[in-house]
Amino acid sequence: MSKASERLTDLSEDIAQGFKSTQRLFARLARVVAPPPTLTVSEWADEYRILSKESSAEPGRWRTSRTPYQREIMDCVTDRNTKEVVVMASAQVGKSELINNIIGYYIDYNAAPILLLMPTLEIAQAYSKDRIAPMIRDSKTLSSKVGDPAARDGDNTLLHKKFPGGHLTLVGANSPAGLASRPIKIVLADEVDRFPASAGSEGDPLFLAHQRTKTFWDAKKISVSTPTEEKTSRIYKEFRDSTKEEWYISCPSCGYFQPYVWEQIIFEPVSMKCAYCEELHTEQEWKSRPGEWVVTGDKTSNRRGFHLNALMSPWESWGNIIVNFKSAKKSQETLKAWVNTTLGEVWIEDYESQDIEPLLKRRIEYKAELPEGVLILTAGVDVQDDRLEVEVVGWGHNDQSYGISYQIFMGDPGQGDVWDTLDHYLQKSFEFEDGVQLAISCTCVDSGGHYTQEVYEFCKAREHRRVYAIKGRGGEGVPFVGRHTRNNRQRAALFSIGVDAGKEMVVNRLKVVDNEAHGYCIYPANEERNYDEMYFKGITSEQRKIKYVNGQPKVIWVKKSGVRNEPLDLRNYATAALKIINPQFDLLESLRKSGKTGMEAPRRRRRKRKQVSRGL
Repeated sequence: MSKASERLTDLSEDIAQGFKSTQRLFARLARVVAPPPTLTVSEWADEYRILSKESSAEPGRWRTSRTPYQREIMDCVTDRNTKEVVVMASAQVGKSELINNIIGYYIDYNAAPILLLMPTLEIAQAYSKDRIAPMIRDSKTLSSKVGDPAARDGDNTLLHKKFPGGHLTLVGANSPAGLASRPIKIVLADEVDRFPASAGSEGDPLFLAHQRTKTFWDAKKISVSTPTEEKTSRIYKEFRDSTKEEWYISCPSCGYFQPYVWEQIIFEPVSMKCAYCEELHTEQEWKSRPGEWVVTGDKTSNRRGFHLNALMSPWESWGNIIVNFKSAKKSQETLKAWVNTTLGEVWIEDYESQDIEPLLKRRIEYKAELPEGVLILTAGVDVQDDRLEVEVVGWGHNDQSYGISYQIFMGDPGQGDVWDTLDHYLQKSFEFEDGVQLAISCTCVDSGGHYTQEVYEFCKAREHRRVYAIKGRGGEGVPFVGRHTRNNRQRAALFSIGVDAGKEMVVNRLKVVDNEAHGYCIYPANEERNYDEMYFKGITSEQRKIKYVNGQPKVIWVKKSGVRNEPLDLRNYATAALKIINPQFDLLESLRKSGKTGMEAPRRRRRKRKQVSRGL
């Protein structure tokens, strides 16, 4: 080969080598400048999410395979055709982690302004501390984007966290100010059934939050909640107008897909019966089978709705669910909570007024002041302009109640005489047939009328006998018995009473017909006890009705025209007195069997004057 040919060959090889080097360089550059691979929320979570030890029973890397029913819920958030996502769910199915994964995805991978709406500002603050902060700290890809909370630049506060391209704002549904300003692309609403009907005077908080998404064509609205009652549940209303999807799993025997249904659960041995082949299989066998979401509603809807119950949860065993059901079914109140929090279903409430005829027939003749079964006595006092009314109630196991006496003391509550009569009566001891006596252990006196100061003075002087002033608060979500305060001139203990919760409890117990069931009510036929027709008209004088506030259904209590409602109020107050002292019925029963009395109201002991001898 000539030298010219050799030089030409060498040049060709150099050019080829340079071309290959250039190709490698451009390939590296392409990888650097190329957009990240398209990820769904579940893929992002599997890759980057770390569960914190403070908020998870299984800390460490997130695995969607642990809860396969969550995958489609998370991933439909990034589907262009989905505008809203509704999750109607029980407890123990990972609702909070669904929300956290969506937040993490939009902070790290698809930056956007996010709003997390919770029932109250206090709950939002607690969630930020207990859930959001640990997630950001432990997931490195998030901590690199959200500023250090210890920094002074204000980018990472308790309720507002900035990151490149967006921010996360947490607000309470009861706080109108938190629902104003700032356009939002992603609205996450948690426990919407606990939202107030109106954010102050501004209107429905969920509607206000959704209004802030108008500037984004690709906005997403995600609502999550455990349901409550059929006629008032927000999440059920949203779910009803969605695709209404149920999680179906295939039978280990015949392969047919079907949902987890409580009616198919067998208690002994713990298993579920197939709806098709009727074969029984264990919890583990069912949960190891493949599953899929099946649309049972509008297939064309851009609102995806998902129903979750605890039977599908990896954190809740069927055996434990059965035990809880057996305990819950003892009363309507606990069964309602079980249906909501375990089955993730609404409670269907009977709004019809109570018929008094069955109650009149329930009365029995007491042989003594106290019938057998009574273990403790409480009382409720109502203050009217011309009288004081009082009911003494006996209580036994399973919150069974016994009407003991209903009395009216006429007189001006602005004067001392009628209060002296009441005081004398509240110190009375009531007697069993065997001669054992029982005193009133706790009394609640309503302070909400025209004689508030007189009530405070009366109760303050008798707190040693557990005579307490109470103040009723209406509305849904108000606890039946709140903590006491002393923010009054007399420094008397004042308990807040959720009167609507109490009325619901009293009215539901009137409907119990099994005389051995939880909450069964017993009444005396003895004429001097005053449990006559007027009493039963009074205790059934109010019924629940649905009222729409800003377009949202709200339960209100409505009194029947021309009927006194003091008997209902008094039973409410006497029940509150029982909750305040929270007695141990097993101990009281053992004392009764030994012929002793139980938890009486303590008497003030007279102090003996110390005799001092003086030397002369």
